[in-house]
Amino acid sequence: MPDHETIRNYRWLRPFAHLLQHHNLWHLHRRSVAGGVAVGMFCGLVPGPLQMLSAALLAVLLRVNLPVALFTTLYTNPFTILPLYVLAYELGCRVSGVPPTAVLTLPELHWHSWLRESWQWLEALGKPFIIGLPLLAVILAVVGYIVVRVLWRVAVILRWRARKRPKSS
Repeated sequence: MPDHETIRNYRWLRPFAHLLQHHNLWHLHRRSVAGGVAVGMFCGLVPGPLQMLSAALLAVLLRVNLPVALFTTLYTNPFTILPLYVLAYELGCRVSGVPPTAVLTLPELHWHSWLRESWQWLEALGKPFIIGLPLLAVILAVVGYIVVRVLWRVAVILRWRARKRPKSS
């Protein structure tokens, strides 16, 4: 992990250096890492290139591990985003009571109109997707937080037990 001085010396980070000095942003301990995973899981479902930016902003705001939050957003990628969006749509259908009717295949995108075409596709998914996506993001964040806390606790207990065992020479 970079130290505070290294961060302070990055020219493009100087305006934000005072925000990046909190120890939780860089140290690996159970609360900070679990929070970073939760932020990353939540922000991983933020559409498009805003995932890392939103994860960085939330990590600084909530004072959780920044590199962990940024790295965790990578669970969404071109191979996983469509199944996650389908899951969000299905979850939204179940919660809102709307029967699934939308076509869940991605439209053919063209470089000059990809934003408009993507927006039209999202509009076609409608209310179930708008409800399901944030709901899935919250569920993934909570599950990620709990899993990290439990695994961290199990690892600590195993290390304690290993230390208590007499060493056989």
